[in-house]
Amino acid sequence: MSHRLLLAAAAAALTLGSMPSAFAQDAAAGQRVFNQCRACHVIENNGRNGVGPNLHGVVGRRAASIEGFRYSANMRELGEGGLTWTPEKLDEYLTNPKTLVPRGIMAFAGLRNEQQRKDVIAYLQSQSN
Repeated sequence: MSHRLLLAAAAAALTLGSMPSAFAQDAAAGQRVFNQCRACHVIENNGRNGVGPNLHGVVGRRAASIEGFRYSANMRELGEGGLTWTPEKLDEYLTNPKTLVPRGIMAFAGLRNEQQRKDVIAYLQSQSN
Protein backbone atom coordinates (compact mmCIF):
# COMPACT_ATOMS: atom_id res chain seq x y z
CA MET A 1 0.00 0.00 0.00
CA SER A 2 1.42 3.36 -0.92
CA HIS A 3 2.22 5.89 1.76
CA ARG A 4 -0.37 8.32 0.36
CA LEU A 5 -3.13 5.65 0.34
CA LEU A 6 -2.24 4.59 3.87
CA LEU A 7 -2.52 8.20 5.11
CA ALA A 8 -5.88 8.62 3.37
CA ALA A 9 -7.20 5.42 4.97
CA ALA A 10 -5.99 6.51 8.40
CA ALA A 11 -7.60 9.93 8.00
CA ALA A 12 -10.90 8.35 6.95
CA ALA A 13 -10.83 5.98 9.93
CA LEU A 14 -10.18 8.85 12.34
CA THR A 15 -12.98 10.92 10.80
CA LEU A 16 -15.48 8.07 10.98
CA GLY A 17 -14.42 7.16 14.48
CA SER A 18 -14.98 10.69 15.72
CA MET A 19 -18.42 11.08 14.14
CA PRO A 20 -21.41 10.47 16.42
CA SER A 21 -23.37 7.37 15.59
CA ALA A 22 -26.49 7.96 13.55
CA PHE A 23 -28.65 7.19 16.55
CA ALA A 24 -26.64 8.67 19.40
CA GLN A 25 -28.74 10.65 21.82
CA ASP A 26 -28.23 14.39 22.07
CA ALA A 27 -29.96 16.06 25.02
CA ALA A 28 -29.23 19.57 23.69
CA ALA A 29 -30.93 18.71 20.39
CA GLY A 30 -33.71 17.11 22.43
CA GLN A 31 -34.25 20.36 24.30
CA ARG A 32 -34.91 22.04 20.95
CA VAL A 33 -37.32 19.25 19.96
CA PHE A 34 -39.04 19.66 23.35
CA ASN A 35 -39.99 23.19 22.34
CA GLN A 36 -42.85 21.54 20.39
CA CYS A 37 -44.11 20.13 23.70
CA ARG A 38 -43.99 23.44 25.59
CA ALA A 39 -47.42 24.47 24.30
CA CYS A 40 -48.87 21.96 26.78
CA HIS A 41 -46.06 20.79 29.09
CA VAL A 42 -43.47 22.32 31.41
CA ILE A 43 -40.38 20.49 32.58
CA GLU A 44 -39.21 22.70 35.44
CA ASN A 45 -38.74 21.08 38.84
CA ASN A 46 -41.86 21.88 40.90
CA GLY A 47 -43.35 23.65 37.88
CA ARG A 48 -47.09 23.90 37.43
CA ASN A 49 -49.06 21.54 35.26
CA GLY A 50 -50.26 22.97 32.00
CA VAL A 51 -52.71 21.45 29.57
CA GLY A 52 -50.47 18.40 30.02
CA PRO A 53 -48.69 17.31 33.19
CA ASN A 54 -45.29 18.61 34.26
CA LEU A 55 -42.68 16.30 32.70
CA HIS A 56 -39.86 16.95 35.17
CA GLY A 57 -38.77 13.53 36.41
CA VAL A 58 -40.97 11.66 33.93
CA VAL A 59 -38.37 9.00 33.08
CA GLY A 60 -38.87 6.20 35.59
CA ARG A 61 -42.16 7.61 36.86
CA ARG A 62 -45.41 5.67 36.87
CA ALA A 63 -47.90 6.94 34.31
CA ALA A 64 -50.73 9.17 35.54
CA SER A 65 -49.04 9.77 38.90
CA ILE A 66 -48.89 13.57 39.17
CA GLU A 67 -51.21 14.61 41.98
CA GLY A 68 -53.90 17.04 40.95
CA PHE A 69 -53.56 16.52 37.20
CA ARG A 70 -56.68 15.31 35.39
CA TYR A 71 -55.55 12.39 33.24
CA SER A 72 -57.77 10.52 30.80
CA ALA A 73 -59.45 7.42 32.17
CA ASN A 74 -57.34 5.34 29.78
CA MET A 75 -54.06 6.84 31.07
CA ARG A 76 -55.17 6.33 34.70
CA GLU A 77 -55.99 2.67 33.93
CA LEU A 78 -52.56 2.15 32.40
CA GLY A 79 -50.83 3.83 35.34
CA GLU A 80 -52.79 1.71 37.82
CA GLY A 81 -51.79 -1.31 35.74
CA GLY A 82 -48.12 -0.48 36.23
CA LEU A 83 -47.16 1.49 33.10
CA THR A 84 -43.89 3.23 33.88
CA TRP A 85 -42.25 5.78 31.60
CA THR A 86 -39.07 3.98 30.62
CA PRO A 87 -37.12 5.26 27.60
CA GLU A 88 -38.61 2.39 25.58
CA LYS A 89 -42.20 3.20 26.58
CA LEU A 90 -41.61 6.91 25.94
CA ASP A 91 -40.30 6.03 22.48
CA GLU A 92 -43.41 3.97 21.78
CA TYR A 93 -45.69 6.73 23.09
CA LEU A 94 -43.93 9.56 21.29
CA THR A 95 -44.01 7.66 18.00
CA ASN A 96 -47.81 7.58 18.10
CA PRO A 97 -49.55 8.24 21.43
CA LYS A 98 -52.75 6.47 20.30
CA THR A 99 -50.86 3.19 19.86
CA LEU A 100 -50.08 2.99 23.58
CA VAL A 101 -53.05 4.98 24.91
CA PRO A 102 -55.83 4.50 22.33
CA ARG A 103 -58.44 6.42 24.33
CA GLY A 104 -56.04 9.08 25.58
CA ILE A 105 -56.73 12.78 25.19
CA MET A 106 -53.31 14.05 24.10
CA ALA A 107 -53.80 15.83 20.78
CA PHE A 108 -50.18 15.34 19.65
CA ALA A 109 -50.04 13.04 16.60
CA GLY A 110 -46.56 11.75 17.31
CA LEU A 111 -42.94 12.36 16.48
CA ARG A 112 -42.09 10.18 13.48
CA ASN A 113 -38.38 11.03 13.31
CA GLU A 114 -36.48 8.39 15.31
CA GLN A 115 -33.47 10.62 15.97
CA GLN A 116 -35.67 13.42 17.32
CA ARG A 117 -37.42 10.93 19.63
CA LYS A 118 -34.09 9.64 20.94
CA ASP A 119 -32.89 13.21 21.48
CA VAL A 120 -36.02 14.36 23.29
CA ILE A 121 -35.92 11.24 25.49
CA ALA A 122 -32.27 12.05 26.32
CA TYR A 123 -33.41 15.55 27.28
CA LEU A 124 -36.23 14.16 29.42
CA GLN A 125 -33.73 11.84 31.11
CA SER A 126 -31.44 14.79 31.82
CA GLN A 127 -34.40 16.44 33.60
CA SER A 128 -35.27 13.34 35.60
CA ASN A 129 -32.33 13.16 37.98
